[in-house]
Amino acid sequence: MLVNQTREKLEQLKFKGMLQALDEQMSFPEVKDLTFEQRLGLLIDREIIERQNRRLIRRLRQAKLRENAVIEDIDFQSSRGLDKAVILSLAQCEWIKRNQNIIITGPTGVGKTYLACALAQKACQQGYTAIYHRLPRLFEQLAMAKGDGLYAKLLDKTAKSDVIILDDWGLSVLKESQRKDLLELIEDRYSLRSTIIATQLPITKWHEVINDQTIADAILDRLVHNAHKINMKGGSMRKKINKVPTSC
Repeated sequence: MLVNQTREKLEQLKFKGMLQALDEQMSFPEVKDLTFEQRLGLLIDREIIERQNRRLIRRLRQAKLRENAVIEDIDFQSSRGLDKAVILSLAQCEWIKRNQNIIITGPTGVGKTYLACALAQKACQQGYTAIYHRLPRLFEQLAMAKGDGLYAKLLDKTAKSDVIILDDWGLSVLKESQRKDLLELIEDRYSLRSTIIATQLPITKWHEVINDQTIADAILDRLVHNAHKINMKGGSMRKKINKVPTSC
């Protein structure tokens, strides 16, 4: 009877982890050999783990990462210019604590988005917030937000994420409004948050795409000087993954 009352109270308090751990303890006779402090410690540990897992799930849902990518699944054997030691070092997330950026360049299909999402997922695991955006789509959302009166809210929400991925950077020459939107976003994050850029375009070509010397200088100054640069090489990984075996 007392156990049922305890379970009800745990449910009311939404202590799901402790409730599960209590049920497990009641199903194992060996638990009687543990002291009260040991049993209580196990209950608390389970509740902490349960809450951490729920927060992680919530952060990953909000991040809307394009790829369900993890560092452990990255292929370091292919000749793509990836330094395993560098990637594993970045996976420690010190670059986020220091408000640094990551710029990933390389040809289409080489795995830039996967790497960016893997680093963002690791950030979520470490307790940071992240969000993924294709830059062309973000520009569209910002343009619509201006018409709806939600521009400042969307820009503020995007700027406050600990890590933001801007994918497909530099696919086309920017319009004047897009240049200004991009500068506003980068300026709001400068020295406060971290940004991951994934692009086919070498940094030396960014001025041409931004198409305004002054704004380009301002954007590059805020992004590049404190960025870890990863230049990926090789052919498309999609071809290797989707390759259909030929018959003999």
